Amino acid sequence: MTPPSTSQRTSLILIGILVAALLLLYWPFLGGLIQDWDENPDYSHGYFIPFIAASMIYSRRDKLVATTAKPMNSGLPLVALGLCLLIVGKVAAEFFAQRLSLLVVLLGLVAFCGGRPFLRLLASPILYLIFMIPLPAIIWNQIAFPMQIFSTTLTEKIIYMLGIPVFREGNVLHLAETTLEVVAACSGLRSLLTMFALAAALAFFSDFSPRRKAALFFSAIPVAVLANIIRLTGTAFLANIYGPQVAEGFLHEFSGLVVFFLGLLMLIGVHNFLAHFRHATE
Repeated sequence: MTPPSTSQRTSLILIGILVAALLLLYWPFLGGLIQDWDENPDYSHGYFIPFIAASMIYSRRDKLVATTAKPMNSGLPLVALGLCLLIVGKVAAEFFAQRLSLLVVLLGLVAFCGGRPFLRLLASPILYLIFMIPLPAIIWNQIAFPMQIFSTTLTEKIIYMLGIPVFREGNVLHLAETTLEVVAACSGLRSLLTMFALAAALAFFSDFSPRRKAALFFSAIPVAVLANIIRLTGTAFLANIYGPQVAEGFLHEFSGLVVFFLGLLMLIGVHNFLAHFRHATE
């Protein structure tokens, strides 16, 4: 590996100083973000996102060292836009805008200090951090409710096909011995966000073409839906036999872990299929 030149070392040191300054500026907002990860189970995966992003950057360390910085003044307007977004978010008490501003500022600083060569290498890891930021409640609710109805409807049809008497009323399933409500947490949106984050990481570390990377990323949608339907169907099947307690407490939390690992295995399966299909066509 070629030792970095003086200009490269200077650029890397400058970027490090600016990142440290940003951490000081954004620390109050990052503290609230960590609290959300701790208290909101829909975003408990947020703890892992910075480490995955750091791994992405580390995987490109040789390219970063070998790349010549070509600073762009056009990065400054992007920094200004991010800081304005921070101010507006602070004034309006809009947490999503405050946290999103960090990503915009980071992109602007990379463009200003390193130019297009560095931006091409660091844009994906920086943008990946979007998965650690909770969606605004108004957007979450607009997506979650249709997914609740969709998941409940599909689960009803599968249960009926299994020979279990069921009647659906909105997002409530009435079984012979019990009633199950598909709440927002069981809509599948939590699984969808987690699967998107996992699929994006798999796509980044793969050596696929952009088209196959996109196919792997968007496979998170059917994977998340299928995994959630399996969970709901299994819960309804067991509740019909053992009662509503199977949908509560430890068993409910354990089924969430099962869905996560099931989704992960399906994503790995999609990855392996795309890899095999690529080799078969070469």
